[in-house]
Amino acid sequence: MGRIGVDIYPLQSGVPLAEVETFAKFLGGSPTNVAVAASRLGRRAAVVSRTGRDPFGDYCRRALTDFGVDPRWVTEVDGAPTPVTFCEIFPPDDFPLYFYRRPKAPDLMVRAEELDLAALREARVFWMTGTGLCEEPSRGATHAALEARARSGITVFDLDWRPMFWPEGAVAAARPHYERALAGATVAVGNLAECEVATGEREPAACARALLAAGVELAVVKLGPEGVLAVHRDGREVGAPPHPVEVVNGLGAGDAFGGALCHGLLEGWELARVMRYANAAGALVAGRLACSAAMPEPAEVEALLAAAD
Repeated sequence: MGRIGVDIYPLQSGVPLAEVETFAKFLGGSPTNVAVAASRLGRRAAVVSRTGRDPFGDYCRRALTDFGVDPRWVTEVDGAPTPVTFCEIFPPDDFPLYFYRRPKAPDLMVRAEELDLAALREARVFWMTGTGLCEEPSRGATHAALEARARSGITVFDLDWRPMFWPEGAVAAARPHYERALAGATVAVGNLAECEVATGEREPAACARALLAAGVELAVVKLGPEGVLAVHRDGREVGAPPHPVEVVNGLGAGDAFGGALCHGLLEGWELARVMRYANAAGALVAGRLACSAAMPEPAEVEALLAAAD
């Protein structure tokens, strides 16, 4: 549940956006990419969001269908254009994003009274993001979805910190909503900066402890080039190193990680295997240009893991 839009990515690497001459169009939006990643791994997935009533909105629904993701809960909004996002590509670690989401993004206009609460309750995994909490009516709808699930199944809060979507004094404004969402989630996923917004902590182990104290069962703290730390309430703790990769575009790696995380948790794998698998999926996408279209098939992930052994 959350962002959907169109990614307009340059086909020229190392070139400032003002000088790029050729682009490609892809389905985008972090939770949408997670749904595509899960679908590629064999899961049934759907997205709850909204687009403008425009050609880009039509493209998003068609792309979801092509990726095997159910688009029935992606509805149209009058008078609000489907968002587009541009990026610049400066490997290995500089990928500035430029969001065009004005006057208001349709995905922030999801309303609680329009939710299919029965479907939300029945889903084995529900994935929501911090961006969905930044404005009403999306904020109320996101909390309503969490309340409807009542911490059933796997309920994932992707901390997804995007300060440009929040008002001035963003962290202070965001933290109460993050804390409320954490109380309704069973899994929290975020990098150190995102964990700091949610908990006030910055050191990895302290972040994990704070997320568990806030109510989740599993805290997944992404550490960039140092891999990932996963800590479960039952005492299990896993530190998984990253897979080396020649980075082309790092923007979709976290979404691939998310889809693979959902897949591994649904499979009931040991925590260490889940983290290794999710790291491998992220590495594969970091080595590719696109986000949604780059999500790996199961055989690709298994081959990378086998090569690393």
